[in-house]
Amino acid sequence: TISNLGMYGVREFAAVINPPHGAILAVGAGEQRPVVVDGNLAVATVMSVTLSADHRAVDGAVGAQWLQAFKGFVEDPVTMLL
Repeated sequence: TISNLGMYGVREFAAVINPPHGAILAVGAGEQRPVVVDGNLAVATVMSVTLSADHRAVDGAVGAQWLQAFKGFVEDPVTMLL
């Protein structure tokens, strides 16, 4: 399940899992922040994403791997086509 409160300006939150779902992804608002890119300061749009998982259904390590893959796809969407 995905819960998006970013459209209401909520930067980050933890969503509650609704049975019988095993996990829920909480997506916060995108906002511009300073970041370091190749040693230089730049402005980038960043967002907060939180995964809540029922550990009876999803192992925490698997959830972390899924978040890592999700981050990669969000940062470089063309990789979803490869």
